[in-house]
Amino acid sequence: MRSGDSGCQGVATDMNQPRPAAQGDQAARPQRADARTNRGRVLQAAEEVFGAGGESASTEEVARLAGVGIATVFRHFPTKTALLEAVLVRRLERLRDQAQALAEAADPGRALFDFFAHTVADAATKLAIADAFADAGGRVGDSTVRAGEGLRRAVGVLLDRAKHAGAVRDDVELPELYALLIGASRAAAYARLDPDVQARALAIVFDGLAPRGERPS
Repeated sequence: MRSGDSGCQGVATDMNQPRPAAQGDQAARPQRADARTNRGRVLQAAEEVFGAGGESASTEEVARLAGVGIATVFRHFPTKTALLEAVLVRRLERLRDQAQALAEAADPGRALFDFFAHTVADAATKLAIADAFADAGGRVGDSTVRAGEGLRRAVGVLLDRAKHAGAVRDDVELPELYALLIGASRAAAYARLDPDVQARALAIVFDGLAPRGERPS
């Protein structure tokens, strides 16, 4: 889906010679901190703008919401696809962190089902960003692959713990769980399900994941 740009840097200095500190190094540090702050503001704004407007949203809207100039946006993200990929990676990493935070929950079954439900509820924004990235001609880069794999591993841990606790059927493996998660997420995002219908649909999915004779509360 997305493309990762690679750059080459030439080295023209002797790496064995110590580099004296430039007089402007100390003054540059606050600017680097400001740059990190601006980058975070741009990503947050882009998540809101593209999550709501998809590919039709513009980087100008992102700059306005972030409170920065358009030049600042392109300084951090040279292209719209680069910005969209960074936003997508950010969301995947956030989901991964949430799954990891639930890995030691006292109720492994509830942790898995709560994460599943949260992911489905969050799906519309995530899929809008992913679709905007694809529509913009993006190709999956290494950072997105790593983020996706990290999320998959974290969900696998939740599933294993739920199975060991007897909250999920022993024959359920990660590919099947992911298929259900993707299907439920896309239904929620594109069918615009009534909240009550969505809740009942998830209850049916969770009943199917539970061992026979048991129903998640």
